[in-house]
Amino acid sequence: MKIIAVGMNYALHNQELGHTQSREPVIFMKPDSALLKDGKPFFLPDFSDEIQYEAEVVVRICRLGKHIAPRFARRYYDAATVGIDFTARDLQRAFRAVGHPWELCKGFDNSAAIGTFVPLEQLGGDVQQLDFRLEIDGNSVQQGHTADMLFRVDDIIAYVSRFMTLKMGDLLFTGTPAGVGPVRVGQHLQGYLGSEKVLDFHIR
Repeated sequence: MKIIAVGMNYALHNQELGHTQSREPVIFMKPDSALLKDGKPFFLPDFSDEIQYEAEVVVRICRLGKHIAPRFARRYYDAATVGIDFTARDLQRAFRAVGHPWELCKGFDNSAAIGTFVPLEQLGGDVQQLDFRLEIDGNSVQQGHTADMLFRVDDIIAYVSRFMTLKMGDLLFTGTPAGVGPVRVGQHLQGYLGSEKVLDFHIR
């Protein structure tokens, strides 16, 4: 199982972090040990003083595919949820400053939290028409709509499948909107697709 993630896929998020827009999707990977699911708590690691949340729509790949054309990409995913791409922001800044790869700030254990997947048909059938939000302790901190993606899900799948084979069970984190911020011990995170709560866990 692969965890494939897209960086810098919402214009306002790029502005808040000072990123310039890329001409192609920015892809990075997380190992399977990054997966955090079933409402288990996220424990703050000891190697960072600035762990930040990034709420995203996560798409589940449902069949084997390589060199997928954008017009056929819809056949290769069947469900979506809300996930959190946890990022060690202080490490990311340090790595970028010296031009080093920054996988360690994104791929550490439990850095890919996911909620309960909902069949796409129950969500209206169009992955580019989904409202999603993250609440912390009952307060909305991030809100997004997949129509605002710079690169559509079908185009991301087509792009990634040029380089690697997609397999059943792979997960695609599709990028975060503006509003990222730090997490602290004791916080309660809840993620919603529309009005449906799909993600619910605590920070320890």
